[in-house]
Amino acid sequence: MCDFMRMWEQVSLSPSMANKGPSYGMSREVQSKIEKKYDDELEERLVEWIILQCGSDVGRPDRGRLGFQVWLKNGVILSKLVNSLHPDGSKPVKVPENPPTMVFKQMEQVAQFLKAAEDYGVTKTDMFQTVDLFEGKDLAAVQRTLMALGSLAVTKNDGHYRGDPNWFMKKAQEHKREFTDSQLQEGKHVIGLQMGSNRGASQAGMTGYGRPRQIIS
Repeated sequence: MCDFMRMWEQVSLSPSMANKGPSYGMSREVQSKIEKKYDDELEERLVEWIILQCGSDVGRPDRGRLGFQVWLKNGVILSKLVNSLHPDGSKPVKVPENPPTMVFKQMEQVAQFLKAAEDYGVTKTDMFQTVDLFEGKDLAAVQRTLMALGSLAVTKNDGHYRGDPNWFMKKAQEHKREFTDSQLQEGKHVIGLQMGSNRGASQAGMTGYGRPRQIIS
């Protein structure tokens, strides 16, 4: 039964179902659970950050999931956002003068943002799929991608981030230890001593695999 439920969730959430009509029964239950993951407070923070990062000309969406989706749906604001994290002359996404109105052009613009976000450092596990935004399938995933993008911008601290740095958590950075030549030589000496102490070890008294143990009375 559990396997059937997992299979049904995968089918009901797959991009191939994106053009279907309203979902009913179990698939509606799944969609309801996804919608509950959407964070209204997080929406406010992300909207404020995007406006600060891109400028007031991007406008402000109506509050709520639908307003957030409509605001980002054509991909233009998302493209401006990722471009704002790069210096002039190396903007990764071309933003059209007039927002695209044709569906495939809008989806293409969103896809360009996703590619640029991945190149910036957002991991695939933090990336939403175009259908999540365009069809409103999983706007919580859209929030997750934007949070990951903001966290990276704060972590890089290269002067392109605008806003309160406390809005996002810094990504954990790798700390590489530097060793001097004398420390490396000392480490080799310790390993050599350990190897030497094992040379006198004997397997006498150990029983080979598959052989019965002999007990001397």
